[in-house]
Amino acid sequence: MTGFLKYEKYDRIGFNSGNSRNGTYERKLNTTHGELNLVIPRDRNSEFESPVVPKYERRDTRTEEIIVKLFQTGLTNEEITIIVESLYSKKYSTTTISNITEQVSANVESFRMKPLQEEYAVIYLDATYLPIRRDSVSKEAIHIALGIRMDGTKEILGYIVAQLFSCLWEKQLMNVI
Repeated sequence: MTGFLKYEKYDRIGFNSGNSRNGTYERKLNTTHGELNLVIPRDRNSEFESPVVPKYERRDTRTEEIIVKLFQTGLTNEEITIIVESLYSKKYSTTTISNITEQVSANVESFRMKPLQEEYAVIYLDATYLPIRRDSVSKEAIHIALGIRMDGTKEILGYIVAQLFSCLWEKQLMNVI
């Protein structure tokens, strides 16, 4: 706070600066090392933001990254809750886990809506089998279209999850081409 306001605590200059210290507030932050109880200073004009802990943050990004990776492996929200509780001694509800993993769905949707180039030099079609969670976890084929642009850079054009190469995939591919 001293660096932000540019005067020392209890310094008389601060009364004339237009902004001054306004106490502190407490926040709990869940990290991979356990729960931290933080005391964060605040100023009268609410302009100060901690460089260490962003406003309204309740857990560090490392914990969220681990939760997303567990979700991507096909674990259920309840299984993720149990693993996170055993690792960090902090219980996350299945709703919290669901809210964290929603970002994966949002990223997938934004990928599907991205615009494509007009021309590609080459288009490769391939498939790989990955575990996918529906009612249970089982391996399913993911068909992938990879385009190489005229400048030589690669771009994933699209994908579809299907057990067999279907007419739907061909129709989607024809829309890309």
